[in-house]
Amino acid sequence: MKRAQSLDELIPWLYLRGVSSGNFQEALSALVGEQAKGLSANTVSRLKARWLKEHEDWRRRDLGQKRYVYWWADGVYSNVRLDDRLCLLVIIGVTEHGHKELVAVEDGHRESEASWRELLTGLRERGLDNAPKLAVGDGALGFWKALSKVFPDTRHQRCWVHKTANVLDKLPKSVQPKVKSDLHEIYLAETRDGAHKAFDSTLRRFRDKYPKAMENLEKDRDELLAFYDFPAAHWIHLRTTNPIESTFATVRLRTKRSRSCGNRDTTLSMVFKLLQSAQKRWKRIKGFNQLKLVVNNVQFRDGERVDDQSGRDAA
Repeated sequence: MKRAQSLDELIPWLYLRGVSSGNFQEALSALVGEQAKGLSANTVSRLKARWLKEHEDWRRRDLGQKRYVYWWADGVYSNVRLDDRLCLLVIIGVTEHGHKELVAVEDGHRESEASWRELLTGLRERGLDNAPKLAVGDGALGFWKALSKVFPDTRHQRCWVHKTANVLDKLPKSVQPKVKSDLHEIYLAETRDGAHKAFDSTLRRFRDKYPKAMENLEKDRDELLAFYDFPAAHWIHLRTTNPIESTFATVRLRTKRSRSCGNRDTTLSMVFKLLQSAQKRWKRIKGFNQLKLVVNNVQFRDGERVDDQSGRDAA
């Protein structure tokens, strides 16, 4: 609760954690005193209806003037009611000026290709003609298949945090620290060649004993190393879906199956309001001044401009 910046943020935060509309006045009176007197069940219901309309208006907004250089995409799950699981499809983008923006938050269906394709097609139909240069996400095939069809020019970058978790999940606990250390050496290598060498070393070291884990790692090799073709200052942002994960660390739904947090539309609008509020505190990415180079298709190799590297090699 100390993280809440205003009642507009606190109300949906509490609602998603099981406080019913009729209990807000009692729940908040100890925190905000006199301000809580106006929070009757009807007032909270009106706020929920208003936020639902705000989300509907937002998801129909014109995107003709928008340009995103990078995207982070993820699917976030939560139980809404008994046996009713909500999948939130979330995209956060970076503008050519380095600002992070919420691009989309929709109710999907198990991160399926059809759900992602509907979301991406909707963005394009509302004017988002310029494809992002790179999209970062986990291994969910639905997103990547849909992205290849709607924005075929966008490069794919697999999230190293998700990949590490997937690989370690297929290993005995006693071996996990060794493999995790090797994975760090791969994506922290200064050059793509160095990353490939570390990659090969890890496969040789563990493939015979743990073939399933190494197969899971190897199948996405190219997509895991795509970030080397972009400015080095951006690597810290491009290796993971951290902008989404860190935001949902405070927004992520913690509802239990025995506790309803409302219907799907209400839950979606509540999460939208929390994300919209969190967006006000998002910082520019590092090296934002180099985004114009990426937009103008300047080539990078191992994080440096190709023409700059050629000049140094000649010298």
